[in-house]
Amino acid sequence: MISKILIANRGEIALRVLRACKELGIATVAVHSTADADAMHVRLADESVCIGPPPSRESYLNIHQIVAACEITGADAVHPGYGFLSENAKFADILDAHGITFIGPTADHIRIMGDKITAKKTAESLGIPVVPGSDGEVKPENALEVARKIGFPVLIKATAGGGGRGMKVARTEEELEEAVSTARAEALAAFGNDAVYMEKYLGKPRHIEIQVVGDGEGNAIHLGERDCSLQRRHQKVWEEANSPALSVEQRMAIGKVCADAMKKLKYRGAGTIEFLYENGEFYFIEMNTRLQVEHPITEAITGIDLVHEQIRVASGGGLSVTQDEISFHGHAIECRINAEDPRTFVPSPGTITHFHAPGGLGVRVDSGAYQGYRIPPYYDSLIGKLIVHGRTRNECMMRLRRVLDEFVIDGIKTTLPLFQDLISNPDIANGDYDIHWLENYLGGKAN
Repeated sequence: MISKILIANRGEIALRVLRACKELGIATVAVHSTADADAMHVRLADESVCIGPPPSRESYLNIHQIVAACEITGADAVHPGYGFLSENAKFADILDAHGITFIGPTADHIRIMGDKITAKKTAESLGIPVVPGSDGEVKPENALEVARKIGFPVLIKATAGGGGRGMKVARTEEELEEAVSTARAEALAAFGNDAVYMEKYLGKPRHIEIQVVGDGEGNAIHLGERDCSLQRRHQKVWEEANSPALSVEQRMAIGKVCADAMKKLKYRGAGTIEFLYENGEFYFIEMNTRLQVEHPITEAITGIDLVHEQIRVASGGGLSVTQDEISFHGHAIECRINAEDPRTFVPSPGTITHFHAPGGLGVRVDSGAYQGYRIPPYYDSLIGKLIVHGRTRNECMMRLRRVLDEFVIDGIKTTLPLFQDLISNPDIANGDYDIHWLENYLGGKAN
């Protein structure tokens, strides 16, 4: 059994993992940069180790410093949270070489799913429906031939990318050359790899993802879907579970496909299989081999603690539930609260002068922020997540309206006003949106 976990992350996810560890009676080690010395997870951990200056590459991405912190403190496992080193196969390999448990999938599975071309081929071989696209990397010299075979419009995507970088749409043959060139340049700058691939561009899809957990021995379950269609610049803003667009039959059918695929793969730990969904069809886009930011809404509707499951599986204890024991209750919504100007989305670091989190039945706030906390300018702008749960979507929406009015964060700008705006929109109320809706809405408001 794991006895001490080093949490190789920061912010709300570090605090989230720390809470799970304490509930399981496992000792915790917090690592932090000099900019995060007063972070809440550092204050609450059993031990803490400073691993470097503020820049991520010198601290949270510094594998040698993190391994050294494990050795100094005697930590026998590492939970990477999400972001940073959570999908770094080299990191998983190094921990294994040092006899330290990586709370996540195997390094091989991280590699397979980390490269989008390999991931798509693997998904297809496992019976997961995929978006029509290129068989592999697309070069400038064969891009037109591939695009004509797929049919315009097409989407060019970085093979090693994420977050919308290295991603361009070509609606016509005339746009293709520039789109490929720009995507390759962006991919090289962002990931050090200019390889791109191509797939069919869907006009008005929703972004649906299936939560899976496997024990690494051929047993796997799914925990339903999340609808993450409200996005800005390919970054998720608002997530729901279950999706307003799916029936129970669709949910269980695609969930079974994903769980069966993970059984064949002998996948270990938590993961998320992401799809575009349009006209009743699912199209695989990628798999995230880690915990997702939006995991709390799955926990809300299933009552299953995903971090507990991760730790249990990593300890060799297997899954705590079978598929037949899982049931879905009510509806949950998560709003990502960022330290950003709600109109321009420019980051707004600074000191929080007043912080009041809402409460009541069905309300959860995951945040490491507190009154007097100084948000550093070096990292992601996410400062908290507001999660509400209700017996129905309408009850959930009404509860969200109430708690948004109650949530107070002063001293910095946040995206709270954006959600107060969205909650009153009839399209949102009706669940009638796709992955382009928010961009179009914000563009219209700007005009």
